[in-house]
This record gives sequence, structure tokens and C-alpha cells, in this order.
Amino acid sequence: MKRIVVGGQIDKESLAELIQSCAQGAFSVEIKSDLEAAMDVQTKQADYYFGACNTGGGGALAMAIALLGKDKCATISMPGKIMSESEMIAEIKNGKIAFGFTAQDKERVVPFLIASLLEQ
Repeated sequence: MKRIVVGGQIDKESLAELIQSCAQGAFSVEIKSDLEAAMDVQTKQADYYFGACNTGGGGALAMAIALLGKDKCATISMPGKIMSESEMIAEIKNGKIAFGFTAQDKERVVPFLIASLLEQ
């Protein structure tokens, strides 16, 4: 079973619940600090990192970018802009494993991200 860790700065509990609801048992989900979550992905103890903050990239992905590198991280949404579905698919196909977004957009982006990851 693939594993998703939830980092980021806000809404960790509701984000984890949303992921579990969308994944329907296909992923295990665990809430961690940003550092622990990014380290789990770095050491292959987790497959994907999801994080939310108010900007979509700063507090959501800072530790993931520091430990995994920018080439493994994608800002899926930021205030006023959400990636299109084709852009999200391209990010996944390009090897992105850490996803940041604004907490306000989680209901729009998480279901699509989970469905796309399940297809991989």
C-alpha cells in the first residue's frame, strides 16, 4: 500500500480526512510535522507528501523543497490560481511527489490528485 504523509502549516486534520475519503483505503495517510513528513518521503518511508498553507508553496512545501528538491515538488494552487487538470497530470508524470496548495482549494485539488495518483 502506498503511503501519503500530510505536512504543511494548516488544516492537517481535515486534509488527512479528505485524502482518506478520496483514497477509499488505497493509501495509508499519516499527519506529521513538515520536517518529519519530508524526511519520510526522502527516505522512501512514504510515497507522497501533501501540504496546505495560505500561499500554496511557502509553508506547504518549504521543508519538502529543502529535502527533496524543487524538481520533486509542485505548487498545485496559490491564491487566485489553480493548476488545470492537464497541468496536474503533467506534474505527476514529471515525477513530482510533493504537492502544495492553499487550504481553501483542497476540496478541488485533492480528489483529482488522488484519482490521478491511483492511475499511476
